[in-house]
Amino acid sequence: MELEKHTAVIDIGSNSARLVIFERSSKFGFHIVREQKSRVRIGEGAYQNNGRLQAIGITRAYQALDSFMQTIRQYDVGHIYCVATSALRDAPNAKEFIEWIKANIGIEIDVIDGSKEAFYGSIAALNLLPIQSGITIDIGGGSADMSLMKMGKVVDTISLNLGGVRLKELFRDKGKGVEEMQSFIDQEIARIPEHFHHQSAVGMGGTIRALSKAIMTKKSYPLKKLHAFSYSLQEQSSYFDTIIESDLEGLAKLYLKEDRFDTIREGTLIFVSILKAIKAKEVITSGVGVREGIFLSKLLKNYNYRFPASINPSIISMQDRFDATLKHYDNTIDSALKLYDLLRHHLKMDNDKDYTKELIWAIKLSNIGKSLTIYHANEHAFYIALQELNYQYRHKSIVLISMLLLMQGKDVKKSSHYHYYKDLLPKKSSFKILNFCYALSIALYEDAKDATIDLEYAHNTLTITSNRSLYLSKNSIYNIAQPKKFEIAIIDASTIPSMDGVL
Repeated sequence: MELEKHTAVIDIGSNSARLVIFERSSKFGFHIVREQKSRVRIGEGAYQNNGRLQAIGITRAYQALDSFMQTIRQYDVGHIYCVATSALRDAPNAKEFIEWIKANIGIEIDVIDGSKEAFYGSIAALNLLPIQSGITIDIGGGSADMSLMKMGKVVDTISLNLGGVRLKELFRDKGKGVEEMQSFIDQEIARIPEHFHHQSAVGMGGTIRALSKAIMTKKSYPLKKLHAFSYSLQEQSSYFDTIIESDLEGLAKLYLKEDRFDTIREGTLIFVSILKAIKAKEVITSGVGVREGIFLSKLLKNYNYRFPASINPSIISMQDRFDATLKHYDNTIDSALKLYDLLRHHLKMDNDKDYTKELIWAIKLSNIGKSLTIYHANEHAFYIALQELNYQYRHKSIVLISMLLLMQGKDVKKSSHYHYYKDLLPKKSSFKILNFCYALSIALYEDAKDATIDLEYAHNTLTITSNRSLYLSKNSIYNIAQPKKFEIAIIDASTIPSMDGVL
């Protein structure tokens, strides 16, 4: 059954409640049109009272859900999916709370177990991150849910009774120290199966995202995009230890937001302990999780919960909304790839990393800026791509594609953007080749889309042969910044009919 145009997903965790409204733009195209969050702390006081929900948390949860419902009514929402996790799983009075919410607000809450929570997280990760294998770790207020992924499939899941709020109330609020917390954590971690080992950990949940944001700030990371941000555990292990051992005053100096101070130490201790247990070396941050997993599980139910191999949801969404794709781009791509191979070989750069995929996607999106206005279209294209290329891409690929759209063959020396993003870009010699190939291939077919064009490179000369006139393209071609100085010879079918009767 097809999903409605708008779908609302609400996720009630121990710490926060979130609403996301997804809009479908085509069979596989979607984007988020509204997102709201409230720190309801529904589990506040529960772990000290045998898991029973307390009035303070219930009140905040009601107010948040009532506000979410008001937002949902502003959209033509076909279905509302509302799930609750650890705090309600543990609560003896969960049934009464659920019935009360349904009667007074009209929202039906589905309490999912830890395995289902981990499954949804892994569905989101496999479809929206550039990974096929790894272990997802979603640390919430009451639980840590994990899934093992191999070759694009979810192999196993496990849920641990470890969460920032849970540990805070059971230990720190009672004056107990890190050693006692660590002992409790170790007992739970002992439940992790032996086969849960992988060098790549996919981090989800508020604690892990807060840590990633802090690391990005600490490093002055140039791309302001959390999703797919990655780091080496070895590089950050001492930083994590500092957080765990810090007092509240010290946390203020560690690039962390104040609203995370109360549970960040407990959450970090859990995270570090799990990373060691699974022998992880790299952490990939996921900006998506349970909410996106629920949406995708409906969208992709008939596709084994995976997008077809040829589908990138970011690209599809951009094509749907911006009419972004360059029409008749096959010839343009063919010429760009041939030119790329020629120049890499003749400029003796065959051993460089291959950026073919990024070059292809840049060409496919080369018209995206013109969907807004033809003036400064390259700048519009840059900012759209930088923001909208969210899913299935590493940060380096996002920045490279966006920079090719921006530069359009201009000299790298004159670009402040290149300097700003240089740590995420290929070395300058490689970027110059890509920049030239992108700009030249676009220029060749801009005025002759059905032309048959041949490219040859010999004796320090690039020869371009076309069965159509390239009169308007010539000036653009000669003005493109070359990766290395060489001659350009253009042989085109430029014929002038007889002027008899004119002169």
